Amino acid sequence: MEAYKREFIAFLESAGVLKFGDFTAKSGRKIPYFINAGEIKTGAQIARLGAFYAKAYKEHLGEKQTCLFGPAYKGIPIAVAASAALAGEGLDLPFFFNRKEAKDHGEGGVLVGYVPKPGEEVVIVEDVITAGTAIRESMELLSKLEGVKVAAAFVMVDRREKGKSEKSAMKEIEEEFGFPVYCVADVYDILEYLSEDPKNGENIARIRAYLEVNGAKS
Repeated sequence: MEAYKREFIAFLESAGVLKFGDFTAKSGRKIPYFINAGEIKTGAQIARLGAFYAKAYKEHLGEKQTCLFGPAYKGIPIAVAASAALAGEGLDLPFFFNRKEAKDHGEGGVLVGYVPKPGEEVVIVEDVITAGTAIRESMELLSKLEGVKVAAAFVMVDRREKGKSEKSAMKEIEEEFGFPVYCVADVYDILEYLSEDPKNGENIARIRAYLEVNGAKS
């Protein structure tokens, strides 16, 4: 496993973002581990998370000029932090996000921040992909922006689970909408990280058993 992935997973665990136990995902599945970006609570933590997203962006998209979209609510600070981290590396990208409910006064609407223009490209930044529900919700919103194309999506962790078929939710999103989805790390990286400490045996077994049932075949 690459050093930056180990560093990233260790950061998630130390910040309380990566938890083990019994949880229910947005998809309704009962899961043995949980990734909660809402546990990022300090300036240092969000800056560090943004730096990991910036690293992933540069690795996959280079200096490509796009607009970062952070879906409400957890995607909002991620978009801001990633944009700030990229600006620190010389790539100044605008960002925007959505409200859960439309505002009927002031500037109005559901979008806050930069409004992409026809011909511009958007990159979605989210926390995780389980069944792909959140990204489909984002696409429903972004599809209303005339002439705007989604170039890619970035997530913290790909859970490598089935979507609506035997394929992974990430693969389904890529095939359905025609853009790539990148992650900083995936569940198998987490398993490799956990295997370095014998005390993690129970969590490893539970995650592997879960993937036997819900893991994607491709």
